[in-house]
Amino acid sequence: MCDTYVALNNATLDNSVIFGKNSDRKISEAQVITCSPHKKYYKGNDLKCTHISIPQVSETNAVILSKPFWIWGAEMGVNEYSVVIGNEALATKEPLRENGLLGMDLVRLGLERGKSAKDSLNIIIELIEKYKQGGAHYQDGASYHNSFIIADPKEAYVLEVAGDWWIGEKVKDFRSISNDISIRGQGDMRRNGIVQHAIEKGYCKDDKDFDFASTFSSIQPFPNYIECSNRQLKDNKGKITPSLMMDFLREHEGNICRHRRKDITASSQVSYIQKEKKINVHWFTGSVLPCLSIFKPYIFPIEDQKFLESESFSEINPEWFWKRHLDYIKPFISGPSKVNPERESYRKKLRDVENELIKRVNDLISKENDLSEEKIINAIKLLNEKAWEKSEKLIN
Repeated sequence: MCDTYVALNNATLDNSVIFGKNSDRKISEAQVITCSPHKKYYKGNDLKCTHISIPQVSETNAVILSKPFWIWGAEMGVNEYSVVIGNEALATKEPLRENGLLGMDLVRLGLERGKSAKDSLNIIIELIEKYKQGGAHYQDGASYHNSFIIADPKEAYVLEVAGDWWIGEKVKDFRSISNDISIRGQGDMRRNGIVQHAIEKGYCKDDKDFDFASTFSSIQPFPNYIECSNRQLKDNKGKITPSLMMDFLREHEGNICRHRRKDITASSQVSYIQKEKKINVHWFTGSVLPCLSIFKPYIFPIEDQKFLESESFSEINPEWFWKRHLDYIKPFISGPSKVNPERESYRKKLRDVENELIKRVNDLISKENDLSEEKIINAIKLLNEKAWEKSEKLIN
């Protein structure tokens, strides 16, 4: 079970937009931070996604991604225009296609091709209608439907997809999604014919009876996985900061920070995006469990920061930090709420490092009117290097 959050301008402390996401995956499914620069392509090029190929566009945006190692797409990420996207797995009554675009392919395509949240939303919708969502996932061959939060410095949308049918909602104040359908009623936008399709399939009686969440959910009674994340956002409206969003992702109530032997929170992201300002910082753990990790700052342009090339990998490299960190913290995974002095000592060291990083980043951002943009960007890139050095030191 994953969780994705967004808090818009009137829900944050300083009128920024703050995005957060935990990616819960199988414990054997390493997740890595990758980057891809702004690129141009010749007309007629094909793009090989995870399971299918589609036509490439003439130009793609620079992106920073957090992705399971074996796929082309990504669980979450951000582009050079400060568009952020995260996706969640859904179970619906609609049949699953054996082939198509993974939800994670759609995350990356939306980031590489869109210059605003609305732009990326429309791109993902067009791709779903043309190429469909589908295809097997890691090892067990399971497939699932998808939901997305798509945000930029001004607005955000929730998009949920059941088979070939989609519905969208514009976010007001704040929003979270998890592994249950969450859009109620007929949403703010929807694929033509969705209500009639539901009536014909016997999911509902008529237009008045149509409620996307209860009508299309295959789980009855209808679950409420987002109760904890919604409460976090609601109780802190007007006070949300990147640091507080990190705390949300570390919450063990409701399995927000997921500690399981077979599936675990594999990586996390918090993005801080400002309206009418250029300095936006994106924090990634690049490691297992946010409660036992340091969020590291990333910024555009992407050069001179630690990442892997954005490609699919056939196997896990034992030298990846993700794998070495997992091996180190294995004694700390079970019983996250129980007393474990060794774990608490490690956690305190992590928080001391991270708090200093956050303080220094905040100091730099507060000087946007006094320091040049180039100077701030270069300073944050040095903090990215320091964050990784400190993370390495703490597991060696």
